[in-house]
Amino acid sequence: MGRRYGLGGPWVLRGVDLDLRPGTLVRVQGANGSGKSTLLRLLAGIDAPSEGRITGRPRTAYVPERFPAALPFTAAGYLTRLGRIHGLGRRAAAAGAAEWLERFGAADYARTPLGELSKGTSQKVAVAQALLAGPELLVLDEAWTGLDTPAREQLDLAVAELVTAGASVVHVDHDPRRPAASADAVFRVRDGRVEELPAEGPSRAGREPGRWARIVAVGPPGAPLPDALPGDPEHIAGEDGGTVLTVPAGYSDALLRALLTARPPWHIRHLEEAEEPAANPSATAVTAATPTYPTGTGTKA
Repeated sequence: MGRRYGLGGPWVLRGVDLDLRPGTLVRVQGANGSGKSTLLRLLAGIDAPSEGRITGRPRTAYVPERFPAALPFTAAGYLTRLGRIHGLGRRAAAAGAAEWLERFGAADYARTPLGELSKGTSQKVAVAQALLAGPELLVLDEAWTGLDTPAREQLDLAVAELVTAGASVVHVDHDPRRPAASADAVFRVRDGRVEELPAEGPSRAGREPGRWARIVAVGPPGAPLPDALPGDPEHIAGEDGGTVLTVPAGYSDALLRALLTARPPWHIRHLEEAEEPAANPSATAVTAATPTYPTGTGTKA
């Protein structure tokens, strides 16, 4: 596909040919003005190609680089409206709005008009609207910018949950450390073209030996750990009723999936890399309720 602005304008992107596979974290990089945001807008369906086409786009959510805060809604009202647009019922949309505001530490601003929110809180609302309906394709344009540290960690966790459940997440961020997980695929935009680069390191699975993952999870009251968990994780009791599981990093995706799809499901509080199993790892983390994310089928441009 290709994209240019105006009939005689220069091509911003041309000859783009790529596939986004379900269950992958994709990083897009390039110099300022190279066309990264244009590519993301095309993938999200905000813009249409000038030539070529995009096929197979699943249910998609998008966080723009600049959130239009001057809208006639409160934070909760805006999220509820967006939830309805995404197909949620009124009660589910309102519950999702409250849950994501709480998760990002913005519950106190639920009834605040969008125009009166700080830049950081506005960004939390922007991210929450993209997550509350469980997208199959999530497109993030500098979504971490402006968030405080706890909110960045929550966004990292939400991205990990989505990808583990089979969604595709495509992101641009000026900080190569965001998100915390390494990308499965990296694309560079340069001179109007999009080229795939070698992945920036071990994938989320961390398949090389010697690496470990630590997961803090909370199950339903009185429920034991599910049987036969992938990687045979070591587990100890954590704080506030949580369970700390340590597993070789190569099994981390499978373990997350097993916990999230257990019946009833477990909630994931925290996910981090670990050097080795620890006898008394810290279990202090922000509690995060875990929604259900359907699996997409892949997007081709």
